[in-house]
Parts: sequence; C-alpha cells; structure tokens
Amino acid sequence: MRMDAADVSASKTAPILNFVKTCKLLEEAMRARRLISSILHGRSRNIVPWTSDWMCKSCRTTTVARIYSTGSSALSKKPYYITTPIFYVNAAPHVGHLYTMVLTDILKRWHVLKGEKAILCTGTDEHGMKIQQAAAKANTPPQVFCDQTAETFKRLAKQAGLANDYFVRTTDQDHKDAVQYFWFMLKEREYIYESKHEGWYCVSDETFYPESAIEKRLDPSTGRTFMASQETGKEVEWTSERNYHFRLSAFKDRLLEFYQANPDFVVPATRMKDVVKQVSEGLQDLSVSRPVERLSWGIRVPDDETQTIYVWLDALINYVTKAGYPWAPGTESELGWPADVQVVGKDIVRFHCIYWPAFLMALDIPPPKQILTHAHWTLGREKMSKSTGNVVNPFFAIERFGVDVMRFYLAYNGGIADDADYDNSYIVQNYKTCLGGGLGNLVSRIMRPKLWNVRDAVKSAHAGDLWGGSDLSTGQHVRRLKELRDKVDSHMTNLNPVLALQHIINVVFLTNKYLTLAEPWKKLELGEEYKNVEGTIYYCAESIRITGILLQPYMPVKAAELLDMMGVEESKRTFEYADLGKDETYGTPLIPVGSGKWDSLFPPLPITT
Repeated sequence: MRMDAADVSASKTAPILNFVKTCKLLEEAMRARRLISSILHGRSRNIVPWTSDWMCKSCRTTTVARIYSTGSSALSKKPYYITTPIFYVNAAPHVGHLYTMVLTDILKRWHVLKGEKAILCTGTDEHGMKIQQAAAKANTPPQVFCDQTAETFKRLAKQAGLANDYFVRTTDQDHKDAVQYFWFMLKEREYIYESKHEGWYCVSDETFYPESAIEKRLDPSTGRTFMASQETGKEVEWTSERNYHFRLSAFKDRLLEFYQANPDFVVPATRMKDVVKQVSEGLQDLSVSRPVERLSWGIRVPDDETQTIYVWLDALINYVTKAGYPWAPGTESELGWPADVQVVGKDIVRFHCIYWPAFLMALDIPPPKQILTHAHWTLGREKMSKSTGNVVNPFFAIERFGVDVMRFYLAYNGGIADDADYDNSYIVQNYKTCLGGGLGNLVSRIMRPKLWNVRDAVKSAHAGDLWGGSDLSTGQHVRRLKELRDKVDSHMTNLNPVLALQHIINVVFLTNKYLTLAEPWKKLELGEEYKNVEGTIYYCAESIRITGILLQPYMPVKAAELLDMMGVEESKRTFEYADLGKDETYGTPLIPVGSGKWDSLFPPLPITT
C-alpha cells in the first residue's frame, strides 16, 4: 500500500498521516514519536492530527500485537526497573514521601549490589483539579507553581541520597506526547467512548466514586454534614457532565486471570486479597476526561480540544514514558519495561493495581511484575496529611539527624502491612541502641584495642591456622554468618527491606553479645596465648565486614565509612563478598578508627530529646 508523492498532503500533518496510512507508524515508532512531537509543539488549536481513521483495523491488530510482544532477545537485555509513585505537587513533601523514596532506593541499590544494571524512576504529578485550585489560591500561573514545587521534590530526592536515573514531570513534552499517543491507541482499539457521566466526584482524590463507596459524615468543628468517600474521608460532590470513558468493565475476567497467574503481583498478600475482592465484585467503566471549562490544567484529548485527559490516566503513563514508550520493534524492554517493582502507598492501590494493568492490557503491554504497597506514617496516631498540616518536614528531619540516620530509622521502623507512628524520641532511641550502642560500639570494640590485630586474625584464618573459637557459642555465631546473606536476600526478594534490615541489626546485637561472653581482652590479660583469641576476633570482624556490605543500600555514606575503617577494598564490597571467609585482604584501616566517642562511627547526637 504505497502512496505516490503527489498524493501526500502539503499540510503540516502530512508526515505523520503518511506514516499511519502506510501502516508504518508502529513499525517505525521512534521516528513517529519525533514527528508527533514536532506536530504537537507547532500545531494550532484548530488542527487535529489525531483521528480515528488513521489505520485500518486489520493492520492495527497485527502490527500492535507484534510491537508489544516481548521476545526472549529483548528480555535478555532488560535492566531491573523500579519506580516510586510520582508525587503530587499541590503542596510540599512530608516524611511519608521520604519513606517511599528511601524504600525504593534501597531496593534499587540492592540490585546494584548484586551486580545488576538497575534503573530508578521518580518524579512529580503536575496536572489536575487540585493543582489548578492550589495555583489559583497562590495567585500563581499553574506552570510556575508546578516548577517551584517540583524543584522541592527534586531537592528532597537529592538530600535523601536517592540514586534515581530519571526524574519525570507530567508537564514534560515527551510525557505529554506519550499520553496522547496512548490515548489514541486506546481509542483506536475502541476502549474509549463518549458518554454522559453522573456521579460523586472528589476533587481531593481526583476521582469519581460509586454510590456504594460514599457515606454521610459530620464535621465536628462546624457541625456541617457532607458526603464523603468511605475510603479516604474526603468530601465528594454530585457531578453531571459529558466526557470520555474507558471500558474498564471489559477487563474483569482478564484482571482476575492475571492475578491468579501472578499471586504475588501485589505485596503484601492482604492487599492482594483486597484487590481481587474489588475486581470480583465487578468494575464500572471509568471516566477518563473532564470538560475543559471545569479542568483546563492538564493534557488535552488529542482529537477533542473541549476535553482534558483524566489526571490518573495521564499520571500512570509516566512509568512507560521514561521506559521509552512508544517503542520501536525489539526495543520494548531495553529501558526496563515491564517494571520489576513499583512502590506505592496503600492509599493509591486501586489506581496502580486495577486501573493501571487494565490500561496496559488494552494495548497488549505487559503489566509491571510486582507492586509493593506500603503502609503510612502517622503522627500522633493520625495519618500524615498535607491538607490538614499534620506532617513532618523531611528537610528539617534530615538536617537534624543526618540523612543516613533518617534512612535507617524509616527503613527499620517503617510499616509495610501496618502503619508506623513517627516520633523524634524513637529516632534518638534507635540511634543509641542500634547505631551508636550496636554497630558503632562493635566496630570500636574490635578495631581500636591494641591487644590484638584484626589483620593478623584474618591472615591466620585464611592460612588455616585459626585457633580458639571452637566453643558452642562460636559455632552458633558461624552458622548465623553463613546464613546472613541469603536470609537478607530472601527478605529483599519478598520486597520486605524492613525485615531484612531488622535481621542485619539482630546479627550486630548477637555479635556484641558473643564478644562480651568470649571476653578476649580478659583472656589475654590473664596470660592466655594470643592465638587462642584470634578466632573470636576474626568472627567478630567478619560480622562487621558482612553487615557493612549488606547495609550499603540503607546507609550508603556510613556503610562506606565502616568498610573503610575495616580496610575493605572497593572492589570487594559487592553481594558476592558478603559471605563468611570471602575476603582475605582486609583488616588494615583505610581511615582512622578514632579513639573516643566523639570521633567514632556514630558519635553522640548533638541534641537532647
């Protein structure tokens, strides 16, 4: 089906129409994407290049099936891909956002530790009614408002030590192009239709709720009654309008089949059960646009300038935007899709675990492999909320305690299944017990005494000349060290970095106890031969070395300092070396180990709480 040059229109839409009419749009997707971008950037509002008669049905079906299949050759090149949710910029971030970032970063760094190529994507959600209203309230143009708040989230990611590869903004042009292209493909496959919509709409949640999901509530401060979402408690209002709908109801069976084939799709299992229950009870078609007179701040429907694309359809597509969507044949997985893990808070499970896979299934794009849904941080046992001001400023917390201490606290005490309550006194207690009195104390006890030499103990161990340490407690400790790496890896594989960290720190506690019971200093003072205490010193040093390697995803700066104190070479700080007896070269400090509490690995906090 070749077109003569004379048949090609001279209009500005001709290049892209030519691609479509010759059925080559998808086969040369990257070229099409560039053309789409140039047309979208330069077209007048009256020109509509996105039309439903672009491609014949048979070509569309066969070509789309081919472009979205993932062959083994593509999968073999796929990097580990992990995402945070994109954070809504209607207000400044709080410590709950920091927790999501930290969890995601830990999982990314863990895979890097294991020698894998890994990609982390984070960013900001910048469209929708709430932002339109917040910008108006601030008397600031929406784009300027978004620019300012997006920079705040970027700064938080940097201060949190986030090793992100991308920071996506939904106001980026490549994202806008991807959204409009995604919309066009949904409409081409007849999953989008226009209809009148009536229902209860929540501006705060940016979503419609069915009658069964709302209830009457009383505002105790004013005595006013209002209708609210049962799920979030936010006020809803009755709305009637014409807009576009996505045929979500058509995906009930496909979603249930997908969940059955992937029982660990949602973590933890309790939320997987909730998702299955919601879908089993039936799905209603989803309103996916808003009239532009009500919502102007967003991405326009490609072939209807009177409608703005629903913020959640817009936002979710960010995950494939930075994975290179739309893809050229054979490149679908080169930038990581399907995502290995997407980390989200429990309040946005429905969007990510029902809507998102349905959108993807509609275009034969594979859904993410797993979605980790974590619990919330509370303050005074109440959920942190930007709208109520019941929040903890993450910048103040990092400045006060240090980034690695905050990362440790959030990971050690944070909730996956159940909420956790935030309190500064808990941070101080964690620091004293786990870091200063636990790990830092152990490093000082092993590396500072002049009664023994860690390097000599390591040499003796690898020369097969290790004496002492043959008692029952040593045998138990050796077994713990042999099991540590695999147990931590198992928790990470199950997407529970909280349990993994608790297991690491438990070994630190047990090592301190082991050292106290062995009393090598006392044995030497009583005249016992040096070779009889080398076993104890070596196994304690191995505890520090192995835990130091495993702690790198959690506390990158402090873990590096610890490994420097132990004299561990840079090339021997990987997952492979986090095993008993794996490194025979360490023991001579690369940096001073200090002599007092103020120059230790974890000096006393310069605060009182």
